[in-house]
Amino acid sequence: MIASSTAAQLFRRKPVAALVEDAGHDTTHGGGLARRMGPVQLASLGIGATIGTGIFFVLSTAVPEAGPAVVLSFVLAAVTAALTALCYAEVASTIPVAGSSYSYAYATLGEVVAYGVGWCLVLEYGVSASAVSVGWSEYVNQLLDDTVGVRLPDALSAAPGAGGVINLPAIVLVTLCAVLLVGGVRESARANVTMVVVKIAVLLFFVAVASSAFDAGNFAPFAPMGVAGVSVAASSIFFSFIGLDAVSTAGEEVRDPRRTLPLAIVAALLVVTVVYLLVAVSAVGAQPAGQFEGQEAGLAVILEAVTGATWPAVVLAAGAVVSIFSVTLVVMYGQTRILFAMSRDGMIPSFFGRVDPRRRTPVRGTLAVAGFVGLLAGFVPLDFLIDLTSMGTLVAFTVVSVGVMVLRRIAPELPRGFRVPGYPVVPVLSIGFCLYLVSGLSGITFVLFALWLSIAAVVYVTYARTHSRLR
Repeated sequence: MIASSTAAQLFRRKPVAALVEDAGHDTTHGGGLARRMGPVQLASLGIGATIGTGIFFVLSTAVPEAGPAVVLSFVLAAVTAALTALCYAEVASTIPVAGSSYSYAYATLGEVVAYGVGWCLVLEYGVSASAVSVGWSEYVNQLLDDTVGVRLPDALSAAPGAGGVINLPAIVLVTLCAVLLVGGVRESARANVTMVVVKIAVLLFFVAVASSAFDAGNFAPFAPMGVAGVSVAASSIFFSFIGLDAVSTAGEEVRDPRRTLPLAIVAALLVVTVVYLLVAVSAVGAQPAGQFEGQEAGLAVILEAVTGATWPAVVLAAGAVVSIFSVTLVVMYGQTRILFAMSRDGMIPSFFGRVDPRRRTPVRGTLAVAGFVGLLAGFVPLDFLIDLTSMGTLVAFTVVSVGVMVLRRIAPELPRGFRVPGYPVVPVLSIGFCLYLVSGLSGITFVLFALWLSIAAVVYVTYARTHSRLR
């Protein structure tokens, strides 16, 4: 009897109607979020959170793992993301609220699962923003070197485990993003649209210049590490598709969410996939695979080698600085909205859910996120951050794919702005692809992830279980 009662508490679901009602008029945290974004701004949010994370600096770690077959690694990651994007589109159009896969899990799989997913998302977003900030530091140094001939010393531009003392540029970036986010979602969204246009233009410029030095011989041997290398590289670079989840975190700040959310998710995925593949093919075609390892600000270095001039590298580095700024901005935005949703449900302290009545943003939560991300960016090396982000992203994607099938079963009558084509084959394939990529991550990543979930379990038992609003 006690066991069944405990199980009922752990797996209690939050009704979809309650989720939507909370989104419509939250009066417990200083008011709700404002619906101010349209489809263009929302699609740009997804593109902004995605392009810039992987393609500007992850080739230096992915190419050594897969060789020229890194192109297939991007295809594998993109196929996985596409399958999951269709699942996201259906659930987001059915439950158009903040919180992303945390909220979806709460409605379908129960409280304890949702809480674990929430912690995965905190890991996914916080660590991703930190990883991107570290990459931004590399391009800032490259830009300074190409323009004024100086570089920041390693002690001030790298984490302790990477030969430095503190990554100061990364901390500066996080601080600037926090200031913009505190100002308001409309202002942040407009700034992001501008930065998205800049980053796509710069990457297409890279493709055009690098393609002029294309050498098919650089693709031989194509897959020196075999299928295993392709899988490992795909697992590492999957964190660069976090933007799909970021779109769904904006469910309460979008006009006509049942139509806008699916449209923005699919549009963002198409743009991102095309740009990633173009850049990966042209980069490998312009530079032998053996030169990628350990290469900082790799795309800028490739342009300088191809043209023999510094100005193309300056353009690329400047574009990367703007581009990675937008990624950090959107990823930090996503994390604040997930914490907002968890706080509203009583899963974490109300501190994270209080909305400033004038700005209509969770100011205190944003500052707390900035502090967490800044510490990671300033003191943790990049390679640890990338794999942890991939783990959190893949777990969240798997839960959403499962949630689609559960929601179809327990609430078939709910209005859906989009339905997954090929159901149930697509959700099952999405789950299979995600688990396959999870298997390619390193052992230390699994250990750190298990440690993170253990901390989550302790906090759930000691705080969240008794403070849950569903009690």
